[in-house]
Amino acid sequence: MESLRELYRIGPGPSSSHTLAVKNACLYYLKQYPHAEKYFVELCGSLALTGKGHMTDRIISSVFSADKVIIKFNKKMYDDKPNVMIFHTLDHNELNNEMVIISTGGGAIEIEGQSSLVDKNIYPHRSLKEIEDFCANNNIDFLQYVYHFEPDIKQYLLTVADQMIKEIENGLNSEGVLPGELKLMKVARSLWIKSLECNDDNIKQKLQISAFAYAAMEENADGNTVVTAPTLGSCGVLSAILRYYYQKGRKMEELVDGLAVAGIFGNIVKTNATISGAVGGCQAEIGTACSMAAAFSAYLEKLPMKQIEYAAEIAMEHNLGLTCDPVGGYVQVPCIERNGQAALRSLDSMLYAKYLGEIRENKVSFDMIVEAMNYTGQKLAMELKETSLGGLAEVVPIKKDPLGC
Repeated sequence: MESLRELYRIGPGPSSSHTLAVKNACLYYLKQYPHAEKYFVELCGSLALTGKGHMTDRIISSVFSADKVIIKFNKKMYDDKPNVMIFHTLDHNELNNEMVIISTGGGAIEIEGQSSLVDKNIYPHRSLKEIEDFCANNNIDFLQYVYHFEPDIKQYLLTVADQMIKEIENGLNSEGVLPGELKLMKVARSLWIKSLECNDDNIKQKLQISAFAYAAMEENADGNTVVTAPTLGSCGVLSAILRYYYQKGRKMEELVDGLAVAGIFGNIVKTNATISGAVGGCQAEIGTACSMAAAFSAYLEKLPMKQIEYAAEIAMEHNLGLTCDPVGGYVQVPCIERNGQAALRSLDSMLYAKYLGEIRENKVSFDMIVEAMNYTGQKLAMELKETSLGGLAEVVPIKKDPLGC
């Protein structure tokens, strides 16, 4: 498995696959061919279908400059891959130096015909069962496992935790309307104020966690800097739970350790299934984020390893089949509300694992649920996987096609 640096990426919203990965792809191509007269970028599949709403064209223009790039939206899939970019240099009206770059989820990219850009062998294990066996044989826990293979990751995770807190604070202090045709009002600040006025501690807690998730996601929808956990479209789930424990007085070192443990579960999904909404539906994004947040809270609550696994499994199991159908191609409806719901669900999953785990052994392992999620994602209709061609995107009216067609 890859480094946790590849799972927790810091970059511009609103979409890890459609903005962060595209930015990384553009920067990579520009580095190879820095002196071209112009550049031609063809966006295929999901990148074309929801590219306008996801600000894909803006991020491309910001890298190459608008007067030096031509962008083509091609709604057809390229080689059955949903997120593909085809780059050319354009000199004297001739296309040259073709490069096909694939956005694989979470901001990551692959170059067709080339070896991976990152080391996929930082962690020698692929499944949670293998990790648990290694831990048992070496008398270590999940946290020690991460620091055994990535002894230098703590400082990076501290940067990640700082950014999560920062994006939420920024969101809680922001008002106005989100960009795009939906004209969706920001509500994180209003939710936070309502929570302060609430006398019921249980409701107050839920409102505050929801406000944190909304704040991160509204920052994301605004195109501001957020953290993939595991994607930008699901960035509000784990960050909200981290901010919740930070408010409860937990030290930054504990939060960093929690991110390390949560990262194991995100990495397993990324390795054995997918974290891309265009490949596996929103279950791959929100389901994984919910699992990571559940594992994070289970670790902070000092649950043993089997109950940490149980919490992560419950969180994924009850997100199976979740569709990715953003209205108008914007990472707003249902994405923002969904992050708030998943943050609350992650704590419920931890509580189930804590108390049910003391009564009986769980029959479904985390590896099993990842396999089931991957299978379910393959069976989901293409229209329900980040194309805005079905589901809510089909039935919720907006003023015009975000592609401008």
